[in-house]
Amino acid sequence: MEHDLGWIGVVIAALGGAVRISAPYLFVSLGEVITERSGRVNLGLEGTLLTGAMTGFATSYLTGSPWLGVLAAGAAGAALGMVHALICSLPRVNDIAVGIALFIFGMGIAFYFGKPFIEPRASMLPMISFGEWSDVPAIRSALEISPLFIAGAAVALTLEWAIQNTRWGLILRMAGDGADAAKALGYSVNFIRFIATACGGFLAGIGGSFLSLVYPGNWNEGLSSGQGLMAIALVIFARWSPIRCLGASLLFGGASAIGPALQTIGISKGYYLFSAAPYVLTLGLLIYSSSARKALDAAPSELTLAK
Repeated sequence: MEHDLGWIGVVIAALGGAVRISAPYLFVSLGEVITERSGRVNLGLEGTLLTGAMTGFATSYLTGSPWLGVLAAGAAGAALGMVHALICSLPRVNDIAVGIALFIFGMGIAFYFGKPFIEPRASMLPMISFGEWSDVPAIRSALEISPLFIAGAAVALTLEWAIQNTRWGLILRMAGDGADAAKALGYSVNFIRFIATACGGFLAGIGGSFLSLVYPGNWNEGLSSGQGLMAIALVIFARWSPIRCLGASLLFGGASAIGPALQTIGISKGYYLFSAAPYVLTLGLLIYSSSARKALDAAPSELTLAK
């Protein structure tokens, strides 16, 4: 039986796409929340995202295990995060300049080592279907959810609780809000930021593995489409809150899904214009966040951007 849902189908497709596409935004933004909460900015996460995507795809292709690909992508992201942290621990080094350099470096690594993997197909991560109860293809498709998204949502909820209610969270916030106070209590601010930046890179690398092993599910040099940079703007909009990052990631995912959703009812004119929706949203959020009333509200005071 053919099911023509019309505009309801567009809404269903957009909601399903929001969940499907939001995972990279979610993992990168959660990683940046950890990093920035410690008082450091990492603008190199676009390069980390691409390195994670390439490493995850290559590992899955060579081993046949997509889950090993996810772990390898996280490890590659953590390695870039550690490089960022080590350089930034040197005297008179600017976080933003280092981030831009590692952005370019990460892209270069991904493009150079990823060339042999542009054509091959790797084992993809399985999807969890929550729509077996329906015989409508659009609903069944919308309710196919990646376990990585579920894991990302769980990480967001756990981080929100941990930052506010654990000793680890207190130490992290102390390094980001009052480095002198942390030093006075005997903590090494550089070490705290090293761990935070490495963890942030790990999560960003996992976000990259989603791109190559789930959606769109391949490796090419234009895979990320600026999602790593957009996720940094998302963190500012979310006011450095992991749970708000989850909601904002779904918003960005929904914006990215508008074009494909309209195609389900035959509207293809202006497809590339609709594809620009995430970039327009990013610009709008930056303008909103830069207003006199909202500028860096709730930002960790030790951030380079806040000084």
